[in-house]
Amino acid sequence: NNIGFSSVISLGGTADVDFGEILDYLIYDNRSHYILLYVEGIRDARRFMSALRSAARIKPIVLLKAGRHAGGLAAVETHSGMPGGSDIVFDAAVRRAGVVRVKNIGHLFYAAKALASKFRPQGKRLAIITNGGGPGAMAADRAGDLDIPLAVLSPSTMQALNATMPPTWSQRNPVDIEGDATPKRYHDAILTVAEDEAVDGILVMLSPQAMTQPMEVARAVVDVDLLTAKPILTCWMGEEQVREARSMLEEAGIPSFRMPETAIELYSHISTYYWNQKLLLQTPASLSKHARPETEGSKMLIDAVLHERRKLLSEMESKAILRAFRIPVAQTMVAHTPTESLLLAEQIGFPIAMKIDSPDIIHKSEVGGVRLNITNAPAVRNAYHDIIETIKKRHPTARVNGVAIEPYLARPNGRELMIGVARDPIFGPIITFGAGGTEVEVFSDRAVALPPLNRFLARDLIASTRASKLLGEFRNMPAVNLEALEDVLLHVSEMICELPSLQELDLNPLIVDENGAIAADARIVIDYAAPSGDRYSHMAIHPYPVHLIQDWELPDGRRVTIRPIRPEDAEREKQFVISLSEESKYYRFMDTIRELTQAMLVRFTQIDYDREMALVATILDAEGKEVQIGVARYVTNPDGESVEFALAIADEWQKHGVGRKLMSALIACARAKGFRTVVGDVLSMNTKMFNLMTKLGFTTHPHPDDPAVKRVIKPLNS
Repeated sequence: NNIGFSSVISLGGTADVDFGEILDYLIYDNRSHYILLYVEGIRDARRFMSALRSAARIKPIVLLKAGRHAGGLAAVETHSGMPGGSDIVFDAAVRRAGVVRVKNIGHLFYAAKALASKFRPQGKRLAIITNGGGPGAMAADRAGDLDIPLAVLSPSTMQALNATMPPTWSQRNPVDIEGDATPKRYHDAILTVAEDEAVDGILVMLSPQAMTQPMEVARAVVDVDLLTAKPILTCWMGEEQVREARSMLEEAGIPSFRMPETAIELYSHISTYYWNQKLLLQTPASLSKHARPETEGSKMLIDAVLHERRKLLSEMESKAILRAFRIPVAQTMVAHTPTESLLLAEQIGFPIAMKIDSPDIIHKSEVGGVRLNITNAPAVRNAYHDIIETIKKRHPTARVNGVAIEPYLARPNGRELMIGVARDPIFGPIITFGAGGTEVEVFSDRAVALPPLNRFLARDLIASTRASKLLGEFRNMPAVNLEALEDVLLHVSEMICELPSLQELDLNPLIVDENGAIAADARIVIDYAAPSGDRYSHMAIHPYPVHLIQDWELPDGRRVTIRPIRPEDAEREKQFVISLSEESKYYRFMDTIRELTQAMLVRFTQIDYDREMALVATILDAEGKEVQIGVARYVTNPDGESVEFALAIADEWQKHGVGRKLMSALIACARAKGFRTVVGDVLSMNTKMFNLMTKLGFTTHPHPDDPAVKRVIKPLNS
């Protein structure tokens, strides 16, 4: 495969070294350009995700995991001694980590070759150019299997192809340019299709025929590849006649395959990789920018339920918590007698729905515990008696609290969906989304995401289901209010972040139409949360720490914002370093640099808040744009108990207290995380830094390796 290995590392039983340590090592290994990873099981999901996301920001990672099905899962659990876990959850995790997952060894190496060749599709829309109708159809079929959309060629592209192709060409994508296609015809077809904005990538196919010139066509592809930015991959079918041509293409950095299905599968993997890299860049906050939820009241309610030694909340309790997190719910009241049910129905207003309220019955419809669209008082009394008697017959041991009365949600354009929360034994809380209603198990339309979510991730979760196709205009129904649906997902994400006790949540059905979304039914299960110094220790991915944002006013009235850094701060960070004086740059980096490299920018702005922190100080300029004036950061040392800090302040903002404010905030953050010591290396000539460190309670010590540097240390136990 012409792939060189800088390292081949086997972890054995992972008693003392795990994926996290190896990935951390490979990040800084200059001999490694990308990483191939074989996984059977995960011991520490937070550590694994942290290292995987950090490594994937620097180097492409292709991952192969065994145990996708029951037989394989049992085998790997026996072999590795680690739980294999849910495959759909693992898939969601590696997508969020910006990693491409493949299904076999062949794909592992194909993907590695494509990444090494700089094959970079920016989307999934594929154009196929072929000299054989059959191979083109086979490629199109495989694309359909993998949800790779065939690009719809624009009218201008069609017109240009009609001018240069024979009259009998296919008139559609796949572009069949006939069996007698010359190298020039290939050249013209590829160049024309590459100029179409609706095309993200091109598969060029050749099947040897009497008039085919494999080498000359390959040379034409190489020439066109130099003229276009669109990624090209090739499929030269056959062996002896095309072997030399395939070698030429590969030497030019153009992926080449023998079979159309393999080429399509590779395109799917690599286009997915670049989409997953966009998911990796997302840094959702624990709380959205909307009105804050009433978290304290929710926690008090949960504590009260746990004090009663209950874990399943009643529907009224569940909906109270949902309302606290701004999730629209149908009002619910519980009646304990037929007369009380009538009074509540009159109070709510007809039509109403009536449901059994029992901690022992989850699926109420299955046991006859639901009556809908009740429109008058006699029907209320009859429904109450009917529900109680039905439950006595079908579920005689069930504890019955009464009958829940709520408005009947008559929404003719409503789509019934489901949003759920579950606890994966490896990755912790997950969010599920799909079609809802009573047929949810039958349709098995479910997508999974790891929290936290932002709007981009919520849309990606929705789009991953078949139900998403029903949310636009459909059967004379208007499109649903997609933003309202996204809001519910974001608020559920907030619940997971802020309520570590939340074990399960079931919103089914969640009714969505053009006017909004409302949960008709809700079920919440809680459990005791283990105490932790890290408020997000229950999650596999640490959310953006919005609670660390603070505003600070200078004596002259100017406002400074101190907040954790984000990936979108890359340009601000770059300009900040450029603006520093040569002395300030040297004091910060202990080297002569002019500006940050792209790799350094990625490393400095795309951080893992679980094991490192970077706080930036920003102001608004005259045009209202955010400008960075300082940054303080720490990274965790290998001992896991101390952190090493670095600090840089814009020259014109020194002696304004910005450095002290940033360092105080950084020290408080490290202390809250449970670290015991903050250390830093300071050049001996940097007197301003030593003055600041003394004021902050650091002590100065000789450096063990470099006499030109001193080490400053601050214990955090005080």
